[in-house]
Amino acid sequence: MDSPLTWLVIILVFIAIIIICSTIKIVPQAHAYVIERLGTYCGTWSVGLHMKMPIIDKIARRVTLKEQVVDFAPQPVITKDNVTMRIDTVVFFQITDPKLFCYGVENPIMAIENLTATTLRNIIGDLELDQTLTSRETINTKMRATLDEATDPWGIKVNRVELKNIIPPAAIQDAMEKQMKAERERREQILKAEGEKKSAILIAEGNKQSVILEAEAEKQSQILRAEAKKEATIREAEGQAQAILAVQQANADSIRLLNESAPSNQVLTIKSLEAFAKAADGKSTKIIIPSDIQGVAGLATSLSELVKTEK
Repeated sequence: MDSPLTWLVIILVFIAIIIICSTIKIVPQAHAYVIERLGTYCGTWSVGLHMKMPIIDKIARRVTLKEQVVDFAPQPVITKDNVTMRIDTVVFFQITDPKLFCYGVENPIMAIENLTATTLRNIIGDLELDQTLTSRETINTKMRATLDEATDPWGIKVNRVELKNIIPPAAIQDAMEKQMKAERERREQILKAEGEKKSAILIAEGNKQSVILEAEAEKQSQILRAEAKKEATIREAEGQAQAILAVQQANADSIRLLNESAPSNQVLTIKSLEAFAKAADGKSTKIIIPSDIQGVAGLATSLSELVKTEK
């Protein structure tokens, strides 16, 4: 049977194990623990295994070192031209000093929200409505610089500030929608006019090319007709020249035959008839044809003798 002393030892050992286990702490990645000893800041634990003094040491705050995002509710602001609008912002920040974060300000998130609202009012108060709607990057840059400087004593670094929504009054929204609609209609009309212009230009260019092609075709046709007419005229002239040469050659051959030998009665008769035919071409000359064909032949003989005598 166990004695009470044995049980007491077991209980004391169990309590010692619990106390030792409670003094061993592991800090996870991207975290930091702020340690206080008897209510006074003692130190900051980084990632890894740590041991604290039992009873007198305690973990005052567990701080995450990751970048955090806070989406604040829309804040009413007034522009330089007295237009009231609502703007909600998104702040990206990161804790760089856990000690300052714990002891610098009571409620850091609320402090950042109030500081964001006041900074936003100061910046928007120097801008008009149109500038506010078109200068988001400028506003973001100014707010980030101001907030980063103001939160530095709190151990907070502001990485980015974004204007999530800019909500103007309903009347301003209606006017903006009408303006955007008018602008879209104007652009539509411009695009339509540009399209019609290009279409008209293309049609005119097509008509121009068609007229040019028709003119070129007509020109080529006239050239070909002129060439054909010229060729026909040349051929006809050549034919007439050949015919004249043939007639002259025949006459020359006839005269040569007359000179070389005495013509027969038949030849003289034919020549006489040709002479009468030529004489008959005259309009005022009257020709009396003898009734006796021998007289015609005699006349031709006399003509032949006369030709020989002249030679």
